[in-house]
Amino acid sequence: MYYLETSHVVKQYSGHKALDDVSIQVHEGKIYGLLGPNGAGKSTLIRIINHITAPDSGQVIFNGRQMTAADMARIGYLPEERGLYKKMKVAEQAIYLARLKGMTRNDARESLRYWFDKFDIRAWADKKLGELSKGMQQKVQFIITVMHRPEFLIFDEPFSGFDPVNAQLIRNEILELKAQGATIMFSTHNMASVEEICDEIGLINRSRLVLQGDVDDIRESHRQGQYLVKVRRPADPQVGLQALDSQLYSWNSLVRSSHYWTWQLRREQQADIPAIFSQIAARFDIISFEELIPDMNEIFIKTVQNIQQQ
Repeated sequence: MYYLETSHVVKQYSGHKALDDVSIQVHEGKIYGLLGPNGAGKSTLIRIINHITAPDSGQVIFNGRQMTAADMARIGYLPEERGLYKKMKVAEQAIYLARLKGMTRNDARESLRYWFDKFDIRAWADKKLGELSKGMQQKVQFIITVMHRPEFLIFDEPFSGFDPVNAQLIRNEILELKAQGATIMFSTHNMASVEEICDEIGLINRSRLVLQGDVDDIRESHRQGQYLVKVRRPADPQVGLQALDSQLYSWNSLVRSSHYWTWQLRREQQADIPAIFSQIAARFDIISFEELIPDMNEIFIKTVQNIQQQ
């Protein structure tokens, strides 16, 4: 059983189909990255999950049953377009919003103290939000999203507006929330973040889900038999160059320096990697030999381009 599913969700606006038969599956305790180009339909799907809008057809299944409005208290949502009240005091609105999620005033105050101390911003509790820097406002929004201890968290571009130090702080907090048992979905354009923290991804393009699964499994399935080899420069460069030729692989992109040679090779379909390594080792002093597995950025671009060419 999945923790959260969307089943054949369709949503249309004024003749434009924002979502076309989208079914995603999020496992409990995992971090799910919702990816896609601008305008692909990610934000629409997030709004449907949060009951901000309703699908034209299909349903959202939460913890084994159809999601209801009562489940919203178990969800924390950090929207891309931040929506706090600029003229309201930070602590005052944090407690107010936590109570809307079902917390008592005392529990909300206790949780707020914990997070303010953790982020070292207690001094800003009685300041109006508009008096804070953008980065500080982002921290407050993050705290309000998590302070009612939701089981399921949705972060839409959570690192937007943060400098590298604070982006790392938020990244660490997301991983800590996962370690504590939360299930997390987040939408981002930062593919490096996907590889760092996501267990699973779903890629939406042109309103349809075009790729979904475990991050490592997806990268493994896109292997292309390419390797990067670095060796010590041979004493006789001409002899060494001839030694690159092989029936086991093809090579290109040779880079020669005063001490090393580096090149990429692609193994032939039936070639055995140990045999390739042994052949190169017999001719050169190998410094490193590593497979070039496509990263999520390459897979994202290739998948989207392939669909656009269809």
